[in-house]
Amino acid sequence: MTRADFTFLFAYNRWANARTLDAAARLTPDQFTRDLGNSFASVRDTLVHIYGAEWIWLERWKGASPTSALSAGDFPDVTIIASRWKELEGEQSAFLAGLSDADLAQPLEYANLKGERFTGPVGRLMQHLINHSTYHRGQITTMLRQLGATPASTDLVTFLRE
Repeated sequence: MTRADFTFLFAYNRWANARTLDAAARLTPDQFTRDLGNSFASVRDTLVHIYGAEWIWLERWKGASPTSALSAGDFPDVTIIASRWKELEGEQSAFLAGLSDADLAQPLEYANLKGERFTGPVGRLMQHLINHSTYHRGQITTMLRQLGATPASTDLVTFLRE
């Protein structure tokens, strides 16, 4: 894949995240934090997990390896999550703009949150991040339905049509 391909995928990811945040913003505070027994208990917790993973991976791509995940309790509402995410997406875009196609094949050494060391090509790790975010947005779709709310379509084909 090329930098142009990743620029496209990250544009899709920003669009899908925004649509998911908009759907979550229509929840009551109780609905937003209600434990639904998912991988991450609530809509809030899952949104923070997605945002946190995107932050952690950007830090890794820039050479740092965070040692802890973000706490969902630090994000009491959608507005705070959306604001922080917008800043992160700007940083992601700037990082992508500075990459060449050759950079995407370069190995990246990083440590996971347990301190275990891994190496992988930057481009493959970026693919992982997009896939990870998509997976958890799908979980939020289910949680929104459980809460009687209407989820937004975040299918790639919907993005292409718009």
